[in-house]
Order: sequence, then structure tokens, then C-alpha cells
Amino acid sequence: MSEERPTEERHVPVLRDRCINLLAPSIERAVADHGRAVVVDATLGMGGHSEAMLQRFPQLHLIGIDRDQQALALAGKRLEPFADRIDLVHAVYDEVADVVLDLGFDGIDGALFDLGVSSLQLDERDRGFAYSYDAPLDMRMDTTRGQTAADVVNTYSEAELVRIIRKWGEEKFAGRIASAIAATRAVKPFTTTGELVEAIRGVVPAGAARTGGHPAKRTFQALRIEVNEELDVLERAIPAALSVLNLGGRVVVMSYHSLEDKIVKGVFAAGARSSAPKGFPVELEQHKAQLKRLTKGTEVPTEEEIAENPRAASAKLRAVERIRESMDGAWEK
Repeated sequence: MSEERPTEERHVPVLRDRCINLLAPSIERAVADHGRAVVVDATLGMGGHSEAMLQRFPQLHLIGIDRDQQALALAGKRLEPFADRIDLVHAVYDEVADVVLDLGFDGIDGALFDLGVSSLQLDERDRGFAYSYDAPLDMRMDTTRGQTAADVVNTYSEAELVRIIRKWGEEKFAGRIASAIAATRAVKPFTTTGELVEAIRGVVPAGAARTGGHPAKRTFQALRIEVNEELDVLERAIPAALSVLNLGGRVVVMSYHSLEDKIVKGVFAAGARSSAPKGFPVELEQHKAQLKRLTKGTEVPTEEEIAENPRAASAKLRAVERIRESMDGAWEK
């Protein structure tokens, strides 16, 4: 079984070295000034990025957050050698500021977000994230609470299904798919991923599947986002991390589809521009940019990394540094 494989063999961290190199200056500055740096891995997963950071920076204290208790348990085993320098917390990543303050820290020197579904969640068949094999239709990142994907497809109106499949999945056949779901569930409620894939496959043209990938790919993305409220959480999470970011601290975010990247880009862009009114003759201190963008547009994995780790193919990386002392509550939740 996959659970018997060591965690490091089950997980290849996306853009690991680039992420750590982007965080390194803020970590090194904090260590030089205060003897210690504090970084949050807001989407801990199986701990690959965190392990690499802890190995490289002996004065680093790491806060690892994940809503998935299975991931926390696996990461905890992987990070046991650093037990005196870590705090692992079961929480959703929009709770990052509360977690930091509840642990007694005044602020953080860095934050890393690796968004989307994790390797663990895709590989564990009974979680229902993957369309490539039959499993219970669940898709919850936190299996202790909330509605499942089965709840969504069996209880949402056809119009609501059209909306989420079109909006979250960017699926042009949303109407056909929602209609097929409604017709199928009228006979028998959905319980497995295989049943849903069969319903979708029956209405998506074969030509579209040849050019756009698996016919269920976009619908599964939409359901996962809906079940876990991923984009709503993300809209709160980036400002929350910025609200506890120390001067000179950095935030690094990897996203995997345009909806995530649009949110990250918007928050970073707003913080990196002057807030002075148009035509204002002098830029006052309180109007100056609060963030400096560290990446030009988005950075993407190299061909070599994609070959080693195909799941990195769609990754888009953005990073910023806090450059102004007073943020005037701009990022308060």
C-alpha cells in the first residue's frame, strides 16, 4: 500500500529550490538581526518544502499548517528530526494570522503557499480527488467536516451546477454536464467518482477530450474548489499572511490554475503600487508601495523539473517582499 512508502518517496516538492532561494534573504536577515527566523508553510502537505528549509537554516522555526490531518501526520513523521523547531497546526490556511499569534509570535519572516490539491490527496484513492480510478465521491481536504462532492452533485440544483462547473472549472460544456448529472441522479444518486466520470463522458464530445485532456478534468476541479471553498479561502489567506509579515519578510505563492493566480496577482499588485490619488503632487509616506514584487510576472518550472515531476507542469510562482514598516491595517482580515 502507498502508506508504507516513505513520505519523501511519495512527494516531489514543486519548485523547491526556487521557493527556498526566494525566502532565503528574509530568513538570513531575521537570523542576523534576531538570532532566529519564523516562516509559515501555510499548505504543509507532506512537508517537502519545509524539510528542505529546516535542513538549510538551523536557526529557522517553522510553523506548518494543513487542513488535512493525514498530511499533518505524515509530515510530522518526516519532520521529527526538527521537532524542537516546528509547530504543526490543523487549520485552514486563511487562519494563518490567528495561528501565528496564538503560538505567541509577533510576526513572521516568510510564508509559503503551495495551492491546490496535494500529491497525497491525488494518490490516496479513497479521497475521491482523481478521475482516473473509481473511489468514493468525497474530495474534502479536511475529512472531519463539511460537505462532500457527492453532496454537491446530488443536492445542488441544475442551475447551480452549471454555475460552479462553468465558473470554477472554466468548462464550456457545463450546461450539458449539469443536465447529465441531473438526469442520472434522478434514477440513482452519485456515490463514486466512476459514476460521475461516466455521466460526463457521455456528453462531452470526443474531439474536445482529445484536445482538452480528460473530459472530467474541469468538472472535478470545479467540484474540488466548491467543496473546499478554495478560492474564497485564498482571497482571505494572502492578506492574512501579509498582516503578520515583518518588514523585509517575503511571501511566496505557487498556484496551478488561472483562477488562483488571478487572486494572488491582484493582491500583490495592489500592495506594490502607490495609493496616492491621481494627480497628487507629492507621494506621502503613507501612499508608498508596501510590497516589492520579486518575480517578473509568473515563474514556471523548467522542462527538466516537469520531466521529473509532471504535476509541476501547470505551476505558476509569484513572490513579494514587505518594504514598508507601517501597513496601516491594509491587510487586516
